[in-house]
Amino acid sequence: MTTSDHVCPIEDVQSSTDLRSLDIDKVGIKSIKHPVLVKDKTGGAQHTIATFNMYVYLPHNFKGTHMSRFVEILNMNEREISVESFENILREMIKRLESKSCDVEMTFPYFINKTAPVSGVKSLLDYEVSFIGKIVDGKFKNTIKVVVPVTSLCPCSKKISDYGAHNQRSHVTVTAEINKFIWVEELIELIEKQASSELYGLLKRPDEKYVTEKAYDNPKFVEDMVRDVAAQLKLEKRINHFVVESENFESIHNHSAYALIEG
Repeated sequence: MTTSDHVCPIEDVQSSTDLRSLDIDKVGIKSIKHPVLVKDKTGGAQHTIATFNMYVYLPHNFKGTHMSRFVEILNMNEREISVESFENILREMIKRLESKSCDVEMTFPYFINKTAPVSGVKSLLDYEVSFIGKIVDGKFKNTIKVVVPVTSLCPCSKKISDYGAHNQRSHVTVTAEINKFIWVEELIELIEKQASSELYGLLKRPDEKYVTEKAYDNPKFVEDMVRDVAAQLKLEKRINHFVVESENFESIHNHSAYALIEG
């Protein structure tokens, strides 16, 4: 008789029955990092690190889900996960975890090489980008989220002051459910065009003069920002649904101004 003949099977506790009759809408893992490969509009590719949140729906009769399978699914893909394999990850989650719905959030830094408006000097600027996928009853939903830093200048301050006006750095966040492929750069450009001024990684003195005066000539309340961005998003046929938010980190207050439009 071998040693293996005495080995007892290890109980699968997660698959045991739960008697509380409560479904769990989302259960899974958060904040796991994995390399990703993202193509950019210039024809190149960015190798970066994404933070993943992965969830499935759990019926009331199961005590728990198999957490290790989320990690296995990430590692089943090539070393660097690409955007093209994103939907496949969700399909595999549905299959391996035997669920009717699942969600994946993949957040990573994305860099754009920007050209200063006067000197023409080039520099990289980073943006926070998220790809959010969801499958419900076999249907895949694809959402892109971008956080874009911009400059906003206060119209009220400009109006009431003899000279100058206070301005601040703002974060404009757009979450867009798409029905057709759209470049990250296209969303970012749409947002930056509605700001008092866009940001750059590197500016020479003539550039600094240009962006300062541009912001002064183009004042925006936080309300103006979300309305102007929302108006442009409504014209984009590749977007089914969107949420646009703006948070202005006030330079004369110790709080932020905030606005949101859903459309």
